Amino acid sequence: MEQNNIAILPENSPQRTRLHTVRWVAGLAAIPFLGVLTAFGVAPPSATEPPDLQRVVEEITLPAPELLDPGQDRYAREERIRRGDTLDILLSRLGAEDPAGAAFLRQSGRAALRQLVPGRTVRAEISGAGELLSLALPLGNGQVFAVQREEGRYRLREQSARTEGRTSMKSGVIESSLFAATDKAGVPDSVAQQLAEIFSSDVDFHKDLRRGDRFSVVYEATFAEGQPLGAGRVLAAEFVNQGRVYQAIYFRDGQGEGYYTPEGKSLRKAFLRSPLEFTRISSGFSSARFHPVLQTWRAHKGVDYAAPTGTRVRATADGAVAFAGRQGGYGNVVVLRHPNNTSTLYGHLSGFARGLRTGQRIGQGETVGYVGMSGLATGPHLHYEFRVNDVHLDPQRVAMPQAASINARNRAAFEQLAQPMAHRLTLLKSATNLALLE
Repeated sequence: MEQNNIAILPENSPQRTRLHTVRWVAGLAAIPFLGVLTAFGVAPPSATEPPDLQRVVEEITLPAPELLDPGQDRYAREERIRRGDTLDILLSRLGAEDPAGAAFLRQSGRAALRQLVPGRTVRAEISGAGELLSLALPLGNGQVFAVQREEGRYRLREQSARTEGRTSMKSGVIESSLFAATDKAGVPDSVAQQLAEIFSSDVDFHKDLRRGDRFSVVYEATFAEGQPLGAGRVLAAEFVNQGRVYQAIYFRDGQGEGYYTPEGKSLRKAFLRSPLEFTRISSGFSSARFHPVLQTWRAHKGVDYAAPTGTRVRATADGAVAFAGRQGGYGNVVVLRHPNNTSTLYGHLSGFARGLRTGQRIGQGETVGYVGMSGLATGPHLHYEFRVNDVHLDPQRVAMPQAASINARNRAAFEQLAQPMAHRLTLLKSATNLALLE
């Protein structure tokens, strides 16, 4: 039987030490050869000779340029009317140098040109030679004043403007007054008036406004040929007065219409805070006041609102006319009877609403008369009284009951409308806050 001779060397034997030494030296000797092989593997290829380049020059004959007739070009121009613009200034900005066209406009469009209202946009087509080819001016009444050049002659016509309804969104900050703020934000006066009306039961716009109060409003708007034609109903609004937030959502059903909070509570109160839409208080409710006419101290059991003669006076609540005529120091006065033994008085009127008579039913907000200075008055103002069981109360302090909220039957329809409107108000509030930070 063949045997394999295998020798196991001790760990510290001389033979085993010589074996490790031989292997280590062999490893060191192999390193240069590996480096040579590696270097050989990454060496770049040998360079090649650059190709010969040959330059070729060839003459090319270009065709003669074709001269275009500048009179055949048409340029559409648009300019916004500025304050103080005249016809000549406007035509110059449009790029029109056409004495014949300007003369035609002066002669035939005299009435329309008196309506160069700042902010409106005029559209025109001008030839390359500066001739007026067409001009369109919105008149603000749903009509468009249009001039067209045809076969060298100008023709004038008025046509109905293409109208479209849009939803407009605006916001602003109170600096001095509501109307100054809405003007700055580009909100029409009719919308500003609605804002004051919507929140009149919660905010007294005569004395409660503060610098820094904010508003946001979503409203219907009509545009003609891209230009604002008029504003419609307020669809949603928010007013922040002295840190308190008031919101309103318009909702209409088969039973009626009105403004509600996003939670469905009615904003309409049984009584408005003020019988005038927008003015200032000249004398408040007090137990003693020096009468400017009688020159004596006596109680002032009402609120005086200073306003120009002829300002509309509205009923603060639904009721019936108990008296309309002349009565002592009140001058021309209207007294309305309301439910729950409540009455209101409107004095010093310059005149009464057309057809007003005793016993007539009057709705909240309807006109009962006009501001004047009849009776004992030193200037035009309205004297307003609020009585319960014939006892005079301060209308600025008495708590006013609210109207009915959204009922269960209309709850789903209201929420479907209110949620997107409330989202729009949130977006407007964010934009206003960002503007304040900037």
